[in-house]
Order: sequence, then structure tokens, then C-alpha cells
Amino acid sequence: MKSVTGYGLLVECFWFALFCGSATHLLADSVYHKWEKLYLVHHWPVTVCMMNENECNNPPMYWTIHGLWPDKAAECNRSWHFNISELKDFMEDMREYWPDILHTNHTHFWKHEWEKHGTCAAQLETLNSQKKYFQKTLELYRKIDLNSFLSKVGIKPGSTYYQLTAIKEALESFYNIMPKIQCIPPEEGRLQVIGQIKFCFTKEFTLRNCTEEQSGLFSALEDDFFRTEDLSVCNDTLTYYPSHMKTHKHFAANVVVI
Repeated sequence: MKSVTGYGLLVECFWFALFCGSATHLLADSVYHKWEKLYLVHHWPVTVCMMNENECNNPPMYWTIHGLWPDKAAECNRSWHFNISELKDFMEDMREYWPDILHTNHTHFWKHEWEKHGTCAAQLETLNSQKKYFQKTLELYRKIDLNSFLSKVGIKPGSTYYQLTAIKEALESFYNIMPKIQCIPPEEGRLQVIGQIKFCFTKEFTLRNCTEEQSGLFSALEDDFFRTEDLSVCNDTLTYYPSHMKTHKHFAANVVVI
């Protein structure tokens, strides 16, 4: 009788330990996958081409979508694989506004964005399928309408340089928030080059200021698909907004103050 009781106690302890271990794993997972805001990331195709010169041909001359990224975590559900058939109803818009700048086949890029960022964004009911995630991103892109705004205020790509503070003031005045502007950092004898503009949204899809994450938390990983992890927050100085892949020197600058 004593041996049976001892055996039963041993079994109970085993299952209790297993449960506790699983619970700890789930808790760690939930902490890791927790996020607070979304980045709608626009990138400038010409700059992407400058960073990937050997792979790029005829980039679009308008800001395109890089992705919709939760501010923390990545690849939250590796078993949720990309299914391109869910995009069939809006494939034309995907090719126009969310193209793979470097390759003619866009599927690998969209797959990457879904598996790295979409599976984390899917914690929201409004983004909990591939169709919802990609459609909502297109909707937010149209809502921001960055290309029209920049053109309207006279910020256009070309051989003219801009003071970054002028660009920031124009964006803040129109959108009533401050996005995050990223550049190729300046090198000796060269100016920084604008590369990405990130607009931040709450989980309710309201625009909000983009602020840096607190230290010690899991930060949003920069997406390395186009080597844009080499971009950094722009300095408040002269900034090149390129219309082609040639890099200009300081002495060629014509400064425009908006």
C-alpha cells in the first residue's frame, strides 16, 4: 500500500512539474510577443537601390510600403505559413504599392513580411488573418498618402537638398504627430540620404508620435530584407532626397528651406 501511495505521489509531482514548466514557457512567450504600437514603414525605392546597387533596376519614383511592424518581437507563429491565395482580391494594389523593389517576383518579400511581422500583428482581431493584415496595411498607406503630401508642400526628389528640420516640421504640421525618419548615415564628404519614414499607430489605428522604446524591453527588429537595418535615425542636418542612384557631394548642394 505504501509503495502504491509513493508511486502515485511521484506521478503527481511529475505532472505538476511538467505543468509548471509549460506555464513558465507560455508566460515567457507571451511577454516576448507583447507589443504596444505598430509602425507603418514607407521606404524610398531609390535609396533602397543605392543600398543594393547590384540587384536593382528601375525603382518606382514614389514611396512604397516596406511593412506593418509591431514594435516588439518577430516571427511569433512560425507554423503559420504564408498563403498567397489570400491576397488574390487585391493583388494589383499589392504589386503597385507594396512591391519587391529588387526582384520581379514579389512573393518572397510578402512571405517574409507576414512570417516576421504579420504573425505578431495577428494578435489583434482586425489583423488576425493574412488577408486582413495586408488589406489593413494598404488602407493605412492610402490614409497617410505620403506621396501626395510631400509633393503638395514642394518636397520632391532631385538634386536639391533639404534641411531635415524643415521636412520634420512639415510632416508634424500636417499629421499632428512626429514620425520616425531614417537615413543612410553621412560619410566623409557626403550627406545623409533619406531612406524610410515610419508612422506609428496605436492598436486602434490612431496615429501617435513615434518614440524610442524603453531600454530593457524587446525592441522592434529592423527588417533586413533590403539591408535597411543599416539605416539610422536622421540627424537634423542637410539631407539628400535622391531621384537617381548617384551620390552627391557637399559642394553640389542647393539648400531649400521649406
